[in-house]
Amino acid sequence: MLTPRDVALAAGEPAVARGYTPRVFSDLPRLLERAGPGAEGTGSITGIFSVLIDGDDHNDPVADNIRGTLDGHIVLDRSIADQGRYPAINVLGSISRLADHVWSPDQKELVRRLRGLIARFEDTRDLRLMGGYHPGNDQELDQAVVLVPKIYEALRQDPAMPASRDAFMDLAQALKQ
Repeated sequence: MLTPRDVALAAGEPAVARGYTPRVFSDLPRLLERAGPGAEGTGSITGIFSVLIDGDDHNDPVADNIRGTLDGHIVLDRSIADQGRYPAINVLGSISRLADHVWSPDQKELVRRLRGLIARFEDTRDLRLMGGYHPGNDQELDQAVVLVPKIYEALRQDPAMPASRDAFMDLAQALKQ
């Protein structure tokens, strides 16, 4: 079975990025941007696109092109699933370009601070595992060590759990515990 890449190469189109032809990178945005609001009165299309990348290479040209086209992306991470956390969303690798339009200033600041704590927690994972972390030496790290496991627990979902009506309030409740 021939792929579009095989056909383009057979037609003499030169490969530019990891064997992909230029046409792939011009066709992807055109295809992806078909989703969204239609002409006035015609409705809209919501698309959820799934991109599987080879060997967890997030710099793959196709994945990179798609990330640059869409309004956001959720990165699922095999190592998070291996820890038993579902959905296995990599908070630091995921982004929404529309969040600023729907979050209040307080919510934006909270998300910024929590992402900072998660980054600090993850950046120091090896240090903590080797016993190099000593409470009291770094206030921000101390806070991350206490709060990030609670954040991860609050992000965990089970199919039997009721849907959240206010994710920010649920997170605030989890952090109080």
